Amino acid sequence: MKIENVGHVRHLVLDRPERRNALGAESIQQLARELEVADRDPAARAIVLSGAPPAFCAGSDLKELGGLSIEEMCDHERDTAQVGRYIAGMSKPVIAAVEGYALGGGFILATSCDIVVTASNARWHLPEVVNGWLPPWGLQALLARVGAVRARLLVWGDSPIDGKEAHRLGVADFVAEPGNADHSALALAGRLSGLPPEAVASCKRFFEPFVSLDGERLDRLASTHFAENCTTPAAQQTLAKFTVKR
Repeated sequence: MKIENVGHVRHLVLDRPERRNALGAESIQQLARELEVADRDPAARAIVLSGAPPAFCAGSDLKELGGLSIEEMCDHERDTAQVGRYIAGMSKPVIAAVEGYALGGGFILATSCDIVVTASNARWHLPEVVNGWLPPWGLQALLARVGAVRARLLVWGDSPIDGKEAHRLGVADFVAEPGNADHSALALAGRLSGLPPEAVASCKRFFEPFVSLDGERLDRLASTHFAENCTTPAAQQTLAKFTVKR
């Protein structure tokens, strides 16, 4: 992960371009650690999360997870879920800057942030149901953004959407020109970092219950469905491509 301070803004960049910034065990631990460091640092008043080209994040690293059992995969996704929920409870605003694509867990990671800036041509997609299973975490964050009916449609993942459509549906809050999402997110973070930090923190604390609601219980429920789904023929066919032990 690359880390840069821009005034009072902490810029965190997922930096595994060879794996399309997929979330493996080490990368999710590092993200959790750097978010906690930023939240405790009084010099950091806003955080921007982006990805090194070519993508924001391609979701879970299925190549890494390929050697795990379904139970071990659930453990990994549980750790990732904790990071998503942690963002809602932070005292500082976290802004996702999405270029390239946000797929699966990358889609959910972005929507777990307080604010989402997307490039107009960014590709957004939740392919889990197509692969044979329910996304195992973070669906409350999507529900908070778009409501149950639209969230269900997006989770079915019939086809990808671009940044403009993501903005129209409420998945993203702002649209930037291609290649300009980071700049737009940093500019917004800079403005937020200039606000009284105590008031910003109070705003997050007040709205956190409405955003996260029953997130931990729903993550456990989604994980249970995910594990059950992974035993079905459709999921087993997908998992076989990554030699997941069943």
